[in-house]
Amino acid sequence: MTGAEPTYRNPVLNADWSDPDVIRVGDDFYLTASSFGRVPGLPLLHSRNLVDWTFVGHALERLEPEAEFAVPRHDCGVWAPSLRHHDDRFWIFWGDPDQGIFQINAPAIRGPWTRPHLVKAGKGLIDPCPLWDDETGEAYLVHAWAKSRSGVKNRLTGHRMHPHGTELLDEGKVIVDADRIPGWVTLEGPKLYRHDGWFWILAPAGGVETGWQGAFRSRDFFGPYEERVVLEQKDTDVNGPHQGAWVRTPSGEDWFLHFQQRGAYGRVVHLQPMRWDTDGWPVLGDDGAPVAAHRRPDLPAQPPAAPATDDDFPGGRYGRQWQWAANPRDGWATQHSADGLRLTCVRSADADDLRKVPNVLTQRLPGTPCTVEVELRLDGAEAGARAGLAVLGDAYCWIGLERGADGAVRLVHRFAEAVADRERDAGHPRPAPEGRARLRIDIGAGARCRFSADTGDGFRPSGQVFAATPWRWVGALLGLVALAPTGQGHAGAATFTRFRIGARAHG
Repeated sequence: MTGAEPTYRNPVLNADWSDPDVIRVGDDFYLTASSFGRVPGLPLLHSRNLVDWTFVGHALERLEPEAEFAVPRHDCGVWAPSLRHHDDRFWIFWGDPDQGIFQINAPAIRGPWTRPHLVKAGKGLIDPCPLWDDETGEAYLVHAWAKSRSGVKNRLTGHRMHPHGTELLDEGKVIVDADRIPGWVTLEGPKLYRHDGWFWILAPAGGVETGWQGAFRSRDFFGPYEERVVLEQKDTDVNGPHQGAWVRTPSGEDWFLHFQQRGAYGRVVHLQPMRWDTDGWPVLGDDGAPVAAHRRPDLPAQPPAAPATDDDFPGGRYGRQWQWAANPRDGWATQHSADGLRLTCVRSADADDLRKVPNVLTQRLPGTPCTVEVELRLDGAEAGARAGLAVLGDAYCWIGLERGADGAVRLVHRFAEAVADRERDAGHPRPAPEGRARLRIDIGAGARCRFSADTGDGFRPSGQVFAATPWRWVGALLGLVALAPTGQGHAGAATFTRFRIGARAHG
């Protein structure tokens, strides 16, 4: 038994840890995931038991080219990374669908990580995974294709790679063409392994919401490969079990982590038992169906843990769980001697559309019903200076404080539909005479959000229920933001304190 319970329940990471990849180094497991246009990128998690995960930090400090990511590009940037450990270094490869395949590496999981190196330039190159073959000394790389950028999909391309991981040694060859496999569409997300004398590619197909997990094997890296479906929804409620990683524990157990697409919640992570059948093929879950609960891995006990969410912002610093909506600029957040996040009310021509604003500090929307609370003080003296707590996606909604032309501070609640190019009122403004408020979002089933605030006379509800929406590939996000309309001079600041996510307070 590990931990308090002999079993675990899926998902083991109940938030948007999209396209996870996992490795074991000694007794430690490490996970990275897609971060798209958020900064810093490439989150890193650590576990000793594959069930309880904690934040290590991020591997990518800024997105490049920096100018292109100075504004939000929510569905672009870092797609589907692969994490590996080779030659006493950690390596991460990922595809930027607009630029090509990048690589960074570091001597330790906490870095220092190298600057991004472009291994292969091109449009639509996604989901790269390297393999260093210890048997031959050769190195390889496989990747998929994004049809939106290249016009190509449903195939995997393989390359020989320089063992230094810096360049590819050939033009590449299609090693799996799923158009030739009856019924297979949207083959993507390959993870490359060597096992039992075979080259293995574990890759999903069929689309993130309704697809399946496939396995391919060949005696030669360049093929031909034979295929098998190894995990699919069957009679479970786990739609489209998709794209993940195989790990083996020190005692020889095999496990597979993958994601499930859950709308506004994004891509939550499940852990499946794994074994090999008499023909040498992997069998995932319960004979190919995802498990809801299972015996824990045979690994040492670890206290229950989850990636951090709460934050007191000591000294004005924010925790590892936060990411900006674009490359940050100096002056957005100010360090100081007390607790609390002091955000500058950044002047912006896009102040009426938070989807276009880079200075939004975000974290993942939890996958279970919860209550989000934060305390806010608006110090911005400029008319139109505002700050608040948001739920962001293709549509968004936020509640917070704004200073009016008369100098008074009011509680405001605003939203924008997916097709709208600016926000409008979601609730009636009301006075906030001390320039302070406690803000709350109660998030229920289906990511339905009810907003309320306390401006000194207790919590009072505001507006109608708001159903959170994802972006195309990214789950909904929680955000803290401070803004002001365009103009001259400093517009002031806002201070957030006691950010908390807990069990639902009511409703």
